[in-house]
Amino acid sequence: MGIVETMIDIPAEHERNVCGQFDAYLKKIERTLRVTMVSRDGYIKVIGPEQMVTRASSVFGNLIELSKRGNIITEQNVDYALSLTFEEKDGKILEIDRDLICRTISGKPVKPKTIGQKEYVDAIREKMIVFGLGPAGTGKTYLAMAMAIQAFKNNEVGRIILTRPAIEAGEKLGFLPGDLQSKIDPYLRPLYDALYEIMGADSYLHNAEKGLIEVAPLAYMRGRTLDNAYIILDEAQNTTPAQMKMFLTRIGFGSKVIVTGDMSQRDLVGDGPSGLDMAVKVLRKIDEISFIRLSSKDIVRHPLVQKIVQAYEAYESKSPSGGKARKPGGNR
Repeated sequence: MGIVETMIDIPAEHERNVCGQFDAYLKKIERTLRVTMVSRDGYIKVIGPEQMVTRASSVFGNLIELSKRGNIITEQNVDYALSLTFEEKDGKILEIDRDLICRTISGKPVKPKTIGQKEYVDAIREKMIVFGLGPAGTGKTYLAMAMAIQAFKNNEVGRIILTRPAIEAGEKLGFLPGDLQSKIDPYLRPLYDALYEIMGADSYLHNAEKGLIEVAPLAYMRGRTLDNAYIILDEAQNTTPAQMKMFLTRIGFGSKVIVTGDMSQRDLVGDGPSGLDMAVKVLRKIDEISFIRLSSKDIVRHPLVQKIVQAYEAYESKSPSGGKARKPGGNR
């Protein structure tokens, strides 16, 4: 295959954003596609095998377009654009970027960033109950929170209810000081963090005082009927089958439910089944329920997180016991 070269125009105001600090993104594209890229006088010269030059031009063109739309280009954007070009899905990254869910209190746009995340968001719009399954960093909880807050602002629902099992992550924390709310708040902190970032602490506190936004442990759901609400169950891998059944049967008219979980991070004591795992098996044939499985490709945290998840997946797939350490005495 012959060596070719092509020129890509790059507006000066987007050059640093797209090329990265010290041309870090440019060098990553070079290494991945085995081409030579030279930045000079408002254009990029790309030299290499024809197919790789075409791919590099496509990736770079997509990054420039993302930058023109006001996005701050990250390493995750570059990595995902490169992965899509090998799957012949180059244009998908621009299609995904058109889906603006909402803006955070600081004005940052909240959008799906991968094909898996886009499918997840679309399923939430279309189905009454959605299970978001996948590893850490795939945006399961954050996107669900963004969708809930936007629906609340648009008066599509009257309240938001956020819940998760109050279970220790492998540590015995003892008796925590304070009243009941102080004892359960540490378990619910990730939900508060997302709420504060998207809608602001003042807005959250104002609506919480009115009872329009509720953050509570799963045990508080028993005996209730939840009408006209956006309900999110986070860390569902830590529910028992009885808890999951109890939660799913709370749903009333006009409500939407999102259940998120990662089966690789169970904190249940003993070897009993997870309520999330059982729900996937029992409910998979019900049309009104959607199961979206995210993978390591959908991780949008630091690129190192993706490598860590992939390393664990590879190790667990080779381990005879599935990579799960035995729990002495039934405790973790």
